[in-house]
Amino acid sequence: MDFGKVLTAMVTPFSEDGKVNYEETGRLVEHLISTGTEGIVVCGTTGESPTLTHDEKLQLFRKVVQVSDGRAKVIAGTGGNNTEAAITLTREAEACGVDAIMQVTPSYNRPNQRGLHAHFKAIAKSTGLPVMLYNIPGRSACNLEAETTISLSKIDNIVSVKEASGNFNQASKIIRETEDDFSVYSGDDSLTLPMLSIGAAGIVSVAAHVIGKEISEMVYAFKAGELERAAQLHGELLPIMTGMFIAPSPAPVKEALRLKGIEAGGLRLPLVDLSDEDAQFVRNLFN
Repeated sequence: MDFGKVLTAMVTPFSEDGKVNYEETGRLVEHLISTGTEGIVVCGTTGESPTLTHDEKLQLFRKVVQVSDGRAKVIAGTGGNNTEAAITLTREAEACGVDAIMQVTPSYNRPNQRGLHAHFKAIAKSTGLPVMLYNIPGRSACNLEAETTISLSKIDNIVSVKEASGNFNQASKIIRETEDDFSVYSGDDSLTLPMLSIGAAGIVSVAAHVIGKEISEMVYAFKAGELERAAQLHGELLPIMTGMFIAPSPAPVKEALRLKGIEAGGLRLPLVDLSDEDAQFVRNLFN
């Protein structure tokens, strides 16, 4: 399945009372599509998925499917560290009309590679949807090793991985030893161009909330062989890409969205809003 080259891991807008703001979610989806997003990941890490209820996730899936209306792929974050719960949410997401699911490496219980393989295989076999794996050892405390990803890629509907390990050797091995129809996406904005250079399909981005057109221009310049232009854009965009992570995500990008006229609201505990100093830093990025 072609998810596109620029995907955005969407924030979840909240209203002042801390509830999900579905109206602003619709505005955000329109904003993302109009600025180059080809696929939207809903209820991922950037969407504060650990603090969303089961029903909120389903409502978000339905809302994004409705608003996007086929103009962007909708990838539902249905993963977790409870395999049966992930299967249940996946089946319900499928009924909401999403195009694919994303499955993150389980956190806290720290399965070994056999456990990771069994976990992802069980979820994939429970659905007819394409599956994107999500390897982020910095958050989950376990790394999905290249050999395990390569083995999982042989399951028909496991079609992609968001590789956020920062390990180029690992990413290179996956790209080299999987079939051409299996895609690898960068999970780090600042590594987009280096990952493209070793064969990645694109980026699952946070910064695309606010510099989507520019990231899209960089990616497509590289794909067109305009390497100097791509490198120039990478250098220009790097301060914003890294600036979106000066504090726990998605606090910086929610502040940046406010500057773009999108009221994504605050964060749910245990995450907190930016300090005054960090908020000023983000504002300075766009001045």
